Amino acid sequence: MGHSVASSKLRNAYVLAAQVSIAGLGFCAMPLLAQSSKAHDEHAMHAPVAKKPQAKTAKAKADANAEGHGNHAMEKEVAQEDDANNPAAEGKHAGMNHSGHEGMDQAGMADGEKPAMDHSKHEGMDHAAMSDADMSATDHSNHEGMDHAAMADGDMAGMDHGTMDMQGGSAPPDARDPDYSAGVEAAHMHDMHMHGATYLGSVIIDQLEAFSGDGSSGQAIDMQAWYGGDLDKLWFKAESERNDGQLGVTRIEALWNHAYAPYWGAQLGLRHDLGEGPSRDWVAFGVQGLAPYWFEVEATAYVGQSGRTALRLEAEYELLLTQRLILQPDVELHLYGKEDSARGIGSGLSDLDVGLRLRYEFTRKFAPYVGVVWSRKFGGTADFSRAEGGGAEDTQLVAGVRLWF
Repeated sequence: MGHSVASSKLRNAYVLAAQVSIAGLGFCAMPLLAQSSKAHDEHAMHAPVAKKPQAKTAKAKADANAEGHGNHAMEKEVAQEDDANNPAAEGKHAGMNHSGHEGMDQAGMADGEKPAMDHSKHEGMDHAAMSDADMSATDHSNHEGMDHAAMADGDMAGMDHGTMDMQGGSAPPDARDPDYSAGVEAAHMHDMHMHGATYLGSVIIDQLEAFSGDGSSGQAIDMQAWYGGDLDKLWFKAESERNDGQLGVTRIEALWNHAYAPYWGAQLGLRHDLGEGPSRDWVAFGVQGLAPYWFEVEATAYVGQSGRTALRLEAEYELLLTQRLILQPDVELHLYGKEDSARGIGSGLSDLDVGLRLRYEFTRKFAPYVGVVWSRKFGGTADFSRAEGGGAEDTQLVAGVRLWF
């Protein structure tokens, strides 16, 4: 029994000693646990917030914005507490990026904290309360539609007005001259010619041919030459025949040609007739040009001695079978106001020639041809021809060459 009591007392002593030891250890560990808990809380508050996925709905976006503002408020509170405890930490938030904090009120922030901030996304911000120094360093390149009404005059001095439309006032020093001369006087232009000042010339032998008909055979020539400018030219025309070795009817004209319309010129000059009788002189006036549908037309009236008058009409056309093979029909007729028996000419319609020539142009300046010509005399002219043993009608085969110079 005494042994049991001693054992019980000894066990109670051991339990009491253990409790005292545990209590002592707990008392010693409390400062360490408190310090560890504080460090864990600080680490949790300053730990970076994980990036959240983009909100898919308006509600989710609103929740995300609220959570972001909550985190920002917690950071600001911790920062203020640190600043209160550590004065050296002032201005440590100057490099913070607030680009995602739309609608922030920065009126109460210190001047030193604002220049480094990025406001590229703050569309519609109110800068009325910001100081002049704050506005000078702020980048407003993306602030479309900003209201600058409240800005001071000094703030506008550094703005670029190059693209702004201004009206009135004096012209800038580098403005152009009204005549675009830039102070340089016009100089004489060498080797430059105005309209009508260039003189050119050409010789066209339209028909140089040999002919053979029922009553006669011989040679004939029909040519023109001109020299002058675009408006005024000196024109020379000649048409002659040689029958059985004798000079036949020959007509020579010298005319002044003045262009009065595109493709048309008025002509005035002199005509001289020779061969087959006494020579005759005439004053000539008429027109020559290119009629619609590309008909080359000549119409000339003549006034001669002793009240003589005459009219000559000629028209020709070029039908291109190919670029080199050309068929050319032509018609020529003469009318006289009075009879001239010395030259075998009656009054009225005197004679008519209709020709058809086919030429091949090796070049425009050299084109041989073959053709046929039908001629007919009328009225008194036909009577004079019969009286001399000739006929009133003849058909001739012709062959010749067309030349340009």
